[in-house]
Amino acid sequence: MKRFFISLLLSFSILTTAGCVLHSTGETEVGVRTRKIAIWAPKGVEDRVYAQGATYFFLPFINDWHVFDTKLQNLEMTFSKIRGDRRSQDDLVFKTIDGNDISLDVIIAYRIDANKAPYILQYVARNDETLRDTIVRTVARSKPRDIFGELKTESFYVAEAREAQSNKAKDALQQILGPMGIVVEKVLTNDYRFNPEYTKAIEDKKVADQQVEKNKSAQHAATEEYKRKLEEARGEVNKLVADADGRYLKEKIEADVYQEQQQLLAKAIQAEGIAEAKGIQEMNNALAGSGGEAIVKLRIAEALQGKRIVLLPVSEGGMNLKTTDINRLIETLGVKSLSDGQ
Repeated sequence: MKRFFISLLLSFSILTTAGCVLHSTGETEVGVRTRKIAIWAPKGVEDRVYAQGATYFFLPFINDWHVFDTKLQNLEMTFSKIRGDRRSQDDLVFKTIDGNDISLDVIIAYRIDANKAPYILQYVARNDETLRDTIVRTVARSKPRDIFGELKTESFYVAEAREAQSNKAKDALQQILGPMGIVVEKVLTNDYRFNPEYTKAIEDKKVADQQVEKNKSAQHAATEEYKRKLEEARGEVNKLVADADGRYLKEKIEADVYQEQQQLLAKAIQAEGIAEAKGIQEMNNALAGSGGEAIVKLRIAEALQGKRIVLLPVSEGGMNLKTTDINRLIETLGVKSLSDGQ
């Protein structure tokens, strides 16, 4: 009996294998099997992910086979009609927070979570195209409009502001699509366009701003030039003052030296005069005594030494030779000479 059942199962297995259909997955694809009839397992989507780049055999009619691509995909919504997901104008059109119309090119980079492929098949979408067009595209055209609409018009000129909103949009999309088995990697912005009238107003303002900046630059340059010339003038004035101070100090030092020299010279002359006057005074004092009389007589004697003295008689009023005292005459002449010398 046991051999019979083994033989029966072997025969059934051979017949089953012979009637199986081949199913494969690509290098970036995962497969999901659906059982239509419950024979050895429950009916419905199998909670198993069939790996990438492999081949599998299943019986036809009682099994369905679906594959999902796990590679990174780009959903591009753009103004251009020759690129992007649609061959028509497909950019996001919305109003900024300050009320201006704007259109924005947006790229959503996403991939599916391979481990959630059975869940996607059972609850979200039957294939990649449906997942992209019905789920990702619908959400991606709605939520980013609200988030980028939070910006003021002029903020779109600032790359950092756009990038901040892109990250915010990515987080918001991930919150919605993540539970569905979709991983949002990036939200990128490309080009943006304003209402033509506003664009012209912006351009006119930019031209005006550029002119203002140009004027500011010219004013700054003129101010710097003035400061430079002012510093040069201050330097020249300081140089002149320093030169004048130097000359004054030099001349003052020379005048002080000359004054000192003259004072020393005057003191020397004064001392010399005082000494000379004291000498004369001392001499006068000496001559006024008995010693002075002897010196005078000695000088008269020295003056008369070797000279002839002739005494001539004269008439009345002249010298009387008889009564003339020669010693007295010499004394008189000596005293007179001394008197003349004083």
